[in-house]
Amino acid sequence: MAAKTRMVDLIARKRDGGELTTAEIDGFIHDYTAGDIPDYQAAALLMAIYLRGMNRRETVDLTLAMAHSGDTLDLHDVAPFIVDKHSSGGVGDKTSLVVLPLVAAAGAPVGKMSGRGLGSSGGTLDKMESFAGWSPTLTLPQFKRQLADIGLVLAGQTHDLAPADGKLYALRDVTATVDNRALIAASIMSKKLAAGADAIVLDVKTGSGAFMPTVAAAEELARLMVEIGEDAGRRVVALISDMNQPLGHAVGNALEVREALDALRGGGPADLWAHCRAVAGHMLLLAGKADSLGAAEALVDAARADGRGLAKLRQLVVAQGGDGRQVDDPDRLPKARYVEPIEAKQSGYVTAMDTAELGWVCVRCGGGRLVKSDVIAPGVGFLLTVKIGDHIEAGQVIGEMHADDDMTLQQAQRDIPAALTVADDPAPPRPLFYATIDGEKN
Repeated sequence: MAAKTRMVDLIARKRDGGELTTAEIDGFIHDYTAGDIPDYQAAALLMAIYLRGMNRRETVDLTLAMAHSGDTLDLHDVAPFIVDKHSSGGVGDKTSLVVLPLVAAAGAPVGKMSGRGLGSSGGTLDKMESFAGWSPTLTLPQFKRQLADIGLVLAGQTHDLAPADGKLYALRDVTATVDNRALIAASIMSKKLAAGADAIVLDVKTGSGAFMPTVAAAEELARLMVEIGEDAGRRVVALISDMNQPLGHAVGNALEVREALDALRGGGPADLWAHCRAVAGHMLLLAGKADSLGAAEALVDAARADGRGLAKLRQLVVAQGGDGRQVDDPDRLPKARYVEPIEAKQSGYVTAMDTAELGWVCVRCGGGRLVKSDVIAPGVGFLLTVKIGDHIEAGQVIGEMHADDDMTLQQAQRDIPAALTVADDPAPPRPLFYATIDGEKN
């Protein structure tokens, strides 16, 4: 058994801007996973990394150590080629609920491990748990059997796959060490490498509601993750997408599920569908189901139009213990006690949004976690129906608040309009995507 890592030395060296060796990183991940390092020392090292950063070699070492902290999943006895996607986190980002069933319905098996809400961003698993009885907890045999049966799995972190990331992911959320490029890259890619996907589409967010505030920072993160994936023999494409405003209209778990169901039925907000269509298209292109992005997107359109995507989501819900009736009748999904309008406070053009603050409004209402032990209220959240570039009038209804108590309801009705910048002159609408990065461009 390896000697226990002397954490004080690692913390001090990283605090002072030094590098950690491969052996030290391996030792830290091994011992923390085994429970031999307390959270307070791991949190101190995370903060030192957050402040001082990691170089390319340290980041790759951390990723590989986390990926190999438990079992790694080989899915090739179930399907010859597995495609996956991951978002770096965003407010209102319910993309996975739309994209995964469409891609699986179009013939590309999807085996995905997802996370909980992190910071002001909602988590895919939290959204899916709006379906009564649905569970993200699968053993490895169950994961493989479901992938073989229906071609689609959405599972949470298990004790067997990348367990180090499962522990660090929760710790980062409550120690203000989320938005660091090396830690984000290692977290995302360690799960992807451990879960056995052959091809991965990364949706890297940039803007006021993202961990990467600028396009340049998002491109750096994307290139790092593409390089890590290539080093591990995976096909990886990264899309740099906008998060200067919520994606779609809904923010909050059950509300986002309803909006995703609308999108699968052919409706929903236009920006949400355009985003999902592009991500799903890139997944099918990587999986070899089409020879161009346009042809891949046509497959996505067909899977939505004939109902195969919605049927595949129903299969996913039922396979993991959920109530399929809620897919067919979204009114069965959880609801908040109070539903009240959100009104604009001034007239003018919406020129910017503090999207992170909008995410925190949902968290403070019970739709996310301030500490690890918080229990999420699935029905709370809000609809915000205006976008950057829109003109609004004072007193105009710009959304709808869903809350479980009067105090958070009234506070949210003040906080949401305050998160919008309104000016006399219009601002151009925001693009959905800024860049596409793949291995050929590195």
